[in-house]
Amino acid sequence: MKDVWRVVGIFLLGLFVLFVGLPVVGAALGLVWVTAVGIAILLIKVAVVLAVGYLVLAGIRALMR
Repeated sequence: MKDVWRVVGIFLLGLFVLFVGLPVVGAALGLVWVTAVGIAILLIKVAVVLAVGYLVLAGIRALMR
């Protein structure tokens, strides 16, 4: 009878971990995903600003000649 209660306890502990742990892990992964996307968007914005600045400087240089 003692072994049955041990198996039931382990099963209930596993269910608890599934129902509590999975949403926590999901939230953490979601936060990481949002952060990664935010950094990617920021890098794209910086690249566009640098490209436009380079084109403006190249245009000014061409006009000076």
